[in-house]
Amino acid sequence: MTSNTIEKLSWRYATKRFDSTKTLSEEKLNILKETFNLTATSYGLQPLKLVVVSNAELKSQLMPLTYNQPQVRDASHVLVLCVEKKINENFIYEHFKRVEAQRKTPRAILEPFEQNLLASFTEKNSEEIKDWMVNQLYLTLGALLTVCAVENIDACPIEGFEPKKYDELLGLNKKGLESVIVLPVGYRDESDFFINLKKVRRGIDELIIEVN
Repeated sequence: MTSNTIEKLSWRYATKRFDSTKTLSEEKLNILKETFNLTATSYGLQPLKLVVVSNAELKSQLMPLTYNQPQVRDASHVLVLCVEKKINENFIYEHFKRVEAQRKTPRAILEPFEQNLLASFTEKNSEEIKDWMVNQLYLTLGALLTVCAVENIDACPIEGFEPKKYDELLGLNKKGLESVIVLPVGYRDESDFFINLKKVRRGIDELIIEVN
């Protein structure tokens, strides 16, 4: 018997046509926001931001910057997953302040971890840090896609877009952010050719290696 979770994941596909007349409820949108906030990241640092675009005119302006893919115009919302342009000492200090405030952990316990993390990031160059941040972002993308499936929200992750033009249009440069992934979300248009196509996967026997 197939579990409900597997049924939902089988239902999910990279939606090519969204129904522009259907909009996510605030409840559904908040679930996605909470998912983004709760997803695991290395050290718990969350070097990411989520930009939520709902304005119809702005979505239309994003379409030509996404190689004219209509999903960004027709989806209920366009989620733009971003990384910080840089991680400095203050960013790490602020993280440990939150740990201290929310967990009531004494500074004497936190300080060695804080110093080790600062030393670790000091040893990395800017490209290494950016690669690390992008890896964290893909963790959140996976979580978002899974939750979308569970909540019957359609989505289509898009890497084919012009990040610098997105950053300029959305004012991300001023916020110290860089866009990495575009994720239109909403509800599928029933005319989408891809709705009923069978999933093509390599299969569990080929992908899974069990070591006993």
